Amino acid sequence: MFWIVIAILAIAVVAAIALGPKPPQAPDPALDEIDIPSADEGKPIPVVFGTMVVKSPNVVWYGDISYEPVKVSGGK
Repeated sequence: MFWIVIAILAIAVVAAIALGPKPPQAPDPALDEIDIPSADEGKPIPVVFGTMVVKSPNVVWYGDISYEPVKVSGGK
């Protein structure tokens, strides 16, 4: 009896996920809509105490923005 209830619950969850409304897909942002950090001379560097969002950060060093694919072999 217990396994029948679990099976019905699993089927109900799968049906609810499959038949539920799908969220709308957001369009990809344009290049001018992306807020990326910049390093401009003369722009003030904000000092933040606590947690807050800095809309247009001025950074001195951002790091290496290139990437290398991770190649992992394992498992059989």
